[in-house]
Amino acid sequence: MSTLTKVALGVMGQLRPRPARGSATKTIALPAPDRSGGMPLMKALAKRRSAREFAARPLPMPVLSGLLWAAFGVNRRGGGRTAPSALDAQEIDVYVALPSGAYLYDASEHRLRLVAGKDLRRITGYQDFVDDAPLDLVYVADHSRMKLVPVDRRESYASVAAGAITQNVYLYAAANGLATVIRAWIDRSAIADALGLTHDEQVLLSQTVGYPKR
Repeated sequence: MSTLTKVALGVMGQLRPRPARGSATKTIALPAPDRSGGMPLMKALAKRRSAREFAARPLPMPVLSGLLWAAFGVNRRGGGRTAPSALDAQEIDVYVALPSGAYLYDASEHRLRLVAGKDLRRITGYQDFVDDAPLDLVYVADHSRMKLVPVDRRESYASVAAGAITQNVYLYAAANGLATVIRAWIDRSAIADALGLTHDEQVLLSQTVGYPKR
C-alpha cells in the first residue's frame, strides 16, 4: 500500500491490519540468546545507521531471540534489563508485529505472547516499506507502572527509556548484518486499537527490522 493511501486511510480512521499469514500460535518460546562473542562495541557504533529498504526474508529464530534480548531482555538477577528506566519502572512493553500476528515480548520468560491474530505491519507506519519488512517493533509505555513519576513527566521519561531500547536494537542490527530504522510518523490510534491497549498505555514509537535489500 502506498504512503499516500495510508495517510488518507489514517485521516479517515480506516487504516486496518491484514489477515495473518500462517499460524498465529498463542506463545512462541524463544531460544536462549547467545550472550558471548559478537562484534566489538566501537565497530558496531561505527556501522550503526538507518535503512529504509528491507528484504522480505524472515529473521531466523535465534536472531529474533538475540534481537529482543538485546532490546530489553533480562540481563541479571533481580530482573534488571538491558536498557535503563527511571526508578526501574520498566514501563516500556515491546510488541512484535510478524506476518503471523502481533505478540508481546515477555522478557522474564523470554517468549512471545499473542495479543492479536492479525498482520499489523501495515499499520505500524505510514511508509510503504513497513508493509512487507519481516518485523516491526512497537514500543508502548504503560503509565500505570509509573506511579512514582509526576504525571507531567511520564511521557518524557518513557520516551527516553524507549530511545535506549531502540539504540540497543540499532547496535544489535549493526553487529549482525541487519537493517533497521526508528519511526515516529505512525498512526498511534490505529495501533492502539489493533493491540487492544488501555487508556493507561501509550504508543510511542515503531522500529522496522530486517535484512538489507540487496
